[in-house]
Amino acid sequence: MDFQKFLQGGVFDAYEYFGAHAGEDGVTFRIYAPKAEKVELQGDFSEWSMIELKPGAHPGVFERVVPDAEAGMYYKYCITDSQGRGVMRCDPYGMLMELRPGFASRIVDRRYDYHDEKWMKSRDKNYNRAMNIYEMHAGSWRRKEDGSWYNYEELAEELIPYLKSMGFNYIEFLPLSEHPADCSWGYQNTGFFAPTSRYGSPAQLKKLVDTCHQNEIGVITDFVPVHFANDSYGLVNFDGTPLYEFPHPDTAYSEWGTMNFMHSRGEVRSFLQSAANYWLTEFHFDGIRMDAISRAIYWNGDPARGVNEKAVEFLRNMNAGLHRLHPTAMLMAEDSTDFPKVTAPTEYDGLGFDYKWDMGFMNDTLRFFQTAPVYRPYDYYKLSFSMMYFYSDLFLLPFSHDEVVHGKATIVQKMWGDYEFKFPQAKAFYTYVYTHPGKKLNFMGNEFGQFREWDENREQDWGLLTYPIHDAFHHFYRKLSNLYLTEPALHDGEYNSECFEWLEVDAADYVTYAYERRASGDTIVVVMNLSDQFWKDFKVGIPMLYELEELLNTDWGIYGGGTKLSDRNWRVEDEPHKERPHTLVVDLPPFNARMFKVKRVLKSKTKGKAPKEAEA
Repeated sequence: MDFQKFLQGGVFDAYEYFGAHAGEDGVTFRIYAPKAEKVELQGDFSEWSMIELKPGAHPGVFERVVPDAEAGMYYKYCITDSQGRGVMRCDPYGMLMELRPGFASRIVDRRYDYHDEKWMKSRDKNYNRAMNIYEMHAGSWRRKEDGSWYNYEELAEELIPYLKSMGFNYIEFLPLSEHPADCSWGYQNTGFFAPTSRYGSPAQLKKLVDTCHQNEIGVITDFVPVHFANDSYGLVNFDGTPLYEFPHPDTAYSEWGTMNFMHSRGEVRSFLQSAANYWLTEFHFDGIRMDAISRAIYWNGDPARGVNEKAVEFLRNMNAGLHRLHPTAMLMAEDSTDFPKVTAPTEYDGLGFDYKWDMGFMNDTLRFFQTAPVYRPYDYYKLSFSMMYFYSDLFLLPFSHDEVVHGKATIVQKMWGDYEFKFPQAKAFYTYVYTHPGKKLNFMGNEFGQFREWDENREQDWGLLTYPIHDAFHHFYRKLSNLYLTEPALHDGEYNSECFEWLEVDAADYVTYAYERRASGDTIVVVMNLSDQFWKDFKVGIPMLYELEELLNTDWGIYGGGTKLSDRNWRVEDEPHKERPHTLVVDLPPFNARMFKVKRVLKSKTKGKAPKEAEA
């Protein structure tokens, strides 16, 4: 490692130098604590008696080779500050820790033989491919009969068949880095290089990712580059001074009571970007979702306090470096701001992310479906507003863990009305999400209509699938997901404005919408009725005379609705409607969405012009 580059914030492999590394003469322990008076080491290899580290070849570095140390042994540091106060610490670059409430680091044998060459060679950033992401918390998806967690390998055995059957081709794990409090879900870290020992060893996590890849399932992990847990054994006042955090209280503390990283320090930059690189390199993750990016863009996440230029510079440099090292891995920003060019390349003054979570779409869509039908005509254009800005960034449509906790209610529970009205709306809701441009992300449990808010201490309520209405919804979701994967028009070219066109977005009195998705020579027509009224023979103008087949109807009986599969309550007419030369005539029950695929074009001569999208 180039130490000068480390101090300047240009290193991406600091974990190869710092930490605990086995060699011919034993294990080398190396730590960076520039203001420490003394650094001592204790562990299994010394029967937990103290061993003093020596000053290393570079300023602020302490190191020692321990001949009797080996993989699997636990260890801690005692860092004594300039006032003579010693504090026990875990290793900031440690690659495994003991289960909470303990905090000892553990020496790791990093060797693992991957078998995912085919996947790694063919993977890309998925701009024109389907990406259907199942967001999950590893400890509360399912649990064993005795209530204990599955380890990483056991989880793979249970999870992969389920994902394949449900049409999910990516998993996104909530942070797997070590954290002291279960209730933080991994977002308040103490071990930035340590996979949580709750679910096993680093080798078992590698096996999980490897097995997913062999089954054509990508794996994304959450990463937290903005703040860290303030537990005394972690990074806070690490060498007796604020080494990783800001020195001033007004900027040091986050809204979660954690400590904000000081991104202007080169050592901090090298630490964080090395951690990001470590997860991508060591575990073959296919992407990183970076949490709370708004808190890096603006001081404490508050636009009124102005842009944090040094943190923005850090994001740009980190992303540019990660793209060079991992050109096919994806970088995703959880960002609720309107900061420009989040997904633009860094060479064009962008932040360099591949995707940005579309929080506006998520909020607007959920609010619309929470609204009583009588008021929906007044909110009509809020639902279509997303397409007014969609092409400004590369968006991913998230319905994540944050939307199903802390009194917010689950997705199906958010739907307006009583129990029996929620499910038809939820089916229409998800049809809109899956046919709207943008990659998809959905939190576990949403796919079968979970009613209880997520609790990290309990597995999902799989028993709901014994109820016909939940089972029917589950089957509907499976069908919708697999259509998204297999129909090119629903994902290919979705960031090209020519691949989407509104057919009806000026029917507020009816609360109906219609649009086309086009790509790879295919066309899909979507028609939705989001009112509580039945519209008989509703007309939608179409640009060509199509021969259609119906792919999906949310009101089909097999999904809990009242329409038979054999019912052909739609037709195409060679008559104009609303300045379009031909017409699709379709029955629309309340809260209904329907998808049609163009089998062939019977007449392609277009008359008139397409209406412009109504202003929001």
